[in-house]
Amino acid sequence: MPEFEQQRSLSDLLGSLAGDISGLFRKEIQLAKTEASEKLEAVLGASKGLAIGAVLAIAAVGVFLAALVTGLSWLLVGFGMSEPAAGFVASLVVALVVGGIAWSLISKSLDAWKASRLNLTRTTHSLARDAEVAKESF
Repeated sequence: MPEFEQQRSLSDLLGSLAGDISGLFRKEIQLAKTEASEKLEAVLGASKGLAIGAVLAIAAVGVFLAALVTGLSWLLVGFGMSEPAAGFVASLVVALVVGGIAWSLISKSLDAWKASRLNLTRTTHSLARDAEVAKESF
């Protein structure tokens, strides 16, 4: 093969390699965008759970607290407790139960919302592999 054809082939190969690497990094950027979009959807889903939990906690306090306190207070008065003491104890018990339910919902949502779940692991691993391949090629 003449020397000119070998040089041309080498320059064609290097040009092709540069184009392939460029295309690969464009695809990696697209993968990062897609993965970030997926993570954002997960955060929004966790935020919905957090909002629903907060609304339920407020609704529970507003709607059920009065009825539960009254019912528990009547029960405690029936056991011989004075009305003011029964009202206090009933309010405290109901508030602790409703607060525990609200905390449970909020806690689960916050766990799903943690920043550690927002890492772009697939993209990071893929970029590391691509960098190794690029180093080996040159």
